[in-house]
Amino acid sequence: MTGERAGSRGAAVFESVRVGALTLHRVTRAEVVDAVFAALGRGEGGSIVTANLDFVQRAAESAELAELYGSATIRVADGMPVLWLARLGGASFPERVAGSDLVWQIAERAARDGRSIFLLGGEPGAAERASQVLRERFPGLRIAGVAAPQVASPPQLQEIAALREQISAARPDLVYCAFGTPKQEQLMAALAPAVPRAWWLGCGASLSFIGGQRRRAPAWMQRLGLEWLHRAAQEPQRLGGRYLLRNLPFLVRAAVGQRRAERP
Repeated sequence: MTGERAGSRGAAVFESVRVGALTLHRVTRAEVVDAVFAALGRGEGGSIVTANLDFVQRAAESAELAELYGSATIRVADGMPVLWLARLGGASFPERVAGSDLVWQIAERAARDGRSIFLLGGEPGAAERASQVLRERFPGLRIAGVAAPQVASPPQLQEIAALREQISAARPDLVYCAFGTPKQEQLMAALAPAVPRAWWLGCGASLSFIGGQRRRAPAWMQRLGLEWLHRAAQEPQRLGGRYLLRNLPFLVRAAVGQRRAERP
């Protein structure tokens, strides 16, 4: 997990850190927002991957997913365990950049700059409610469209075709893609060519957080890296097993392996 310089189309050149099979950018939330809107001003599109521990584990287990995540223009560390692993490797991030925070900051800037956002995905009713909340919070914000289709993982050709037509017609500047990983990243890669000047943000449960269907963990739990526990308590059947039986053992193994690798 060493620091290096990295950059790609549509973004500034950011220093990066290797965390497992992923290379993530050392950026603040403000720097991400500035980079996105500077690129929009140049007519350049791109995508943002918000990598938490689940992303790191999936990338370690699948070269295909590691490549998919790595193809994003900006890749941020979303999750305290990712920051911990970086520190064990002798590197650091300036802050955690959570997709659940970026959705608000990007929407605020979009309202100010006259940019439009398409809300894609989320649980039933989440995108519609999020649309209302965002427009109330940021007067003048343009919502280019809302869609919450049932999509397979990986997405099927007919599903991609239908969404491509809808999003092409809406011509958004930004798309919030809220399906959870890896489905949202698969959709982003498949649909981005339909609106090449747009920016895509994979944002998981963020539309449900905005709309109030789900509640984010208190700030103190976020600081201590316990947001996963809060989420598991809200959705024990869907997330309990993933966090406790899959992600937590992986974190322990990754931390032990990194400490061994760092010994002289």
